[in-house]
Amino acid sequence: MANTDLENQFLDHVKCGADMPKQAPDTMLHAYGFYKQATVGDVGAERPESSSDVVSTFKYDQWERMKGMSKEDAMLKYIEFIENLFKEQGLELETYLKAVKEK
Repeated sequence: MANTDLENQFLDHVKCGADMPKQAPDTMLHAYGFYKQATVGDVGAERPESSSDVVSTFKYDQWERMKGMSKEDAMLKYIEFIENLFKEQGLELETYLKAVKEK
């Protein structure tokens, strides 16, 4: 099935987010929550309880906060989040988007 315009825009922004300079973990945790909600929907797994895997627990908790958000809204929020990151850091999103489309 062909992707919608929103899905294509989302996928382009995912690639741009992956190519941008390394970000603080808490910043990327927000992107992770939107990404998982957009691609999977509501979290269905049990919350990790192991104290040795704190990162997985943080990721789960962030995704859980998105519960009830539609996949489309999560895509839009992810796109907005990445665009704001680029703007805050003075990076040229259009340059990244162009490079993504050329790959």
